[in-house]
Amino acid sequence: MDKANIAGGQGSGRPQFWQLARCCCQLAASVDVAFFFLFHLLGSPILAWINVVSVAIYMLAYWLLGARYNGPAIILIWIEVIIHAALGTLLIGWDSGFHYFLLMFIPALFAGMSRRNAWFAVGALWGYYVGLYAVMWFVEPLQPISPAGLLGVFLFNLTVVFCMFSYLSLFYVSTVSASQRALRRMATIDALTGLFNRRHMSDLAEKDIARHGRNPGELSFLLLDIDHFKQFNDRYGHDTGDRVLKRISTVLAQTLRDQDYIGRWGGEEFLVVLPGTDRDQAIRTAERIRCAVEIHAWVFEDLHISVTVSIGVTQYRAGENLGAAIARADMALYEGKRLGRNRVEVGAIEAS
Repeated sequence: MDKANIAGGQGSGRPQFWQLARCCCQLAASVDVAFFFLFHLLGSPILAWINVVSVAIYMLAYWLLGARYNGPAIILIWIEVIIHAALGTLLIGWDSGFHYFLLMFIPALFAGMSRRNAWFAVGALWGYYVGLYAVMWFVEPLQPISPAGLLGVFLFNLTVVFCMFSYLSLFYVSTVSASQRALRRMATIDALTGLFNRRHMSDLAEKDIARHGRNPGELSFLLLDIDHFKQFNDRYGHDTGDRVLKRISTVLAQTLRDQDYIGRWGGEEFLVVLPGTDRDQAIRTAERIRCAVEIHAWVFEDLHISVTVSIGVTQYRAGENLGAAIARADMALYEGKRLGRNRVEVGAIEAS
C-alpha cells in the first residue's frame, strides 16, 4: 500500500489537503504551547504537561506529512485530538469547550476520505461526542479550576475553533475557486500553445459578429498556416514541431494589438480575429505577422531552422455566419500556398 494513502481513504491524490494538514499541525502546536503557559497560570500542571506531549505529537505528524507518510500522520492527529479533548473535558469540565475541537474533523474527513468512509467516520465521531457529553452528566471534573479560569479557557478554545473554522472555510473556498478557474482554462485554452482553443475562438468570434452586424467592414479574420510544418515533425521530431508551435504562438501574440485575439484553430493553423479592422488594415497586420515570423531567430539549442507562414485574409460580410467567413479565409490561405507560400492572400470575392 502506498505510504501516501489513508487506510480506506483516497489521500494520495489530494496534495492541497495534505498541505493544509501540515499548516494545521503548525497551528495546533502553537495553540498547545499557549495552553502550556495558560494551565500553569491556572494551577493545572497535569493539563499543562499534556500539551507538551501534544506539541511533540504534532511535530511528529508534521514531519510525517512532509515525508508523505500521510496515513500515520492523520492517525496521530486523530489520537491527539480525541484524547486531548476527552482529558481536558474530564479534568476541568464540559464548559471548558475542549469538545469543540472534535468538530474540526468533520470537514477534514470529507476532504481526506472517500464519501462512504467519511460518513462512517462522522457517525463514529458523533457517537464519541455524545458519549463524552453523557459521561459528564455523571462525572464531576477531576481537577476543577476557578470559574474565571474556566471562562478564560472556554473563550480561548472558542476563539481558536472559530479561527480554525474560518481558515478551513477560506481554504476550501479558495480551492474551489482555483478548481473552477482551472476548469474554465481547460475549456478555453489550448494546452500546448496557451492560446484560445477552437471552441472558445468560435464563441468569441460569434460575439464579435453579433456586435459588428451593422458595421461589417470593421471586422476581419486572418487564417494562418505554418509552411511545410509536416517536414519539421518528419525531419526533426514531434518535440521540435511542438516547440515551433509554442514559439510561433508567442511571436503572434507579441505582434497583435490588445483588442485582437488569436487561437489555435487546428494542427498548425491559427485564427486571428481583428475587431474594428477593415480589409486594408487586416492586410497590413497579416504582412506584419508574416515578416515577424520570417525574421525571427528560430534556434532550438544547436538546431537552426527556417519558419514561415501563409496567411489568408477576409473581411466579414453582412449577414454571413462565421463558417462562411472562415471558409473564404481558408480559400485565400490555400491560394497563397499554391502560389509559393510565405505570403498573404485576400479572399477572392473581396479582392475582385
